[in-house]
Amino acid sequence: MWVALAAIVMLFAAFSSALIVRKGLSSDWVATGLPPILWLNTLLLATSSLTLELSRKSLAVGLGEGFVRWWYATAGLGLAFIAGQLIAWRELASRGVYLATNPSSSFFYLLTAAHGAHLLGGICALFYVVFRARRYLLAPEKRTAVDVTAIYWHFMDGLWIYVLLLLLLIGR
Repeated sequence: MWVALAAIVMLFAAFSSALIVRKGLSSDWVATGLPPILWLNTLLLATSSLTLELSRKSLAVGLGEGFVRWWYATAGLGLAFIAGQLIAWRELASRGVYLATNPSSSFFYLLTAAHGAHLLGGICALFYVVFRARRYLLAPEKRTAVDVTAIYWHFMDGLWIYVLLLLLLIGR
């Protein structure tokens, strides 16, 4: 997992570097106003980290129903985040801001789509774990998938904060 996360860090570092260089060399940079729903999306993702930890805590004390319920809540919040991202893109499109409108909008779509694709991978992992939940409840030594998924999910949350700050502070 750590090697995969390092690769993701390198990908977003490359995107960040490209954004900074492109903005610095650009005379055609037009700031893309961020859709307000991004704040709700951030709250959804932060809450999903909380529900994931509540799920893990339930599992640790043997509360299988609580584990599954909180784990599903985490997946649901992740799906709500993805839906919110699609709403953000639609809002930009309604303002006439598309992928190729200007360099700023291109980076907005690139960064949010790349993060969204990685988050979808995390959602798949969440569903894989919950469908195998009975196995984890009965065998504590088989909880590696739970822990690895939690590491990835929390990383995705942190990565979103980074992307949002990058767009707010540098991408404007």
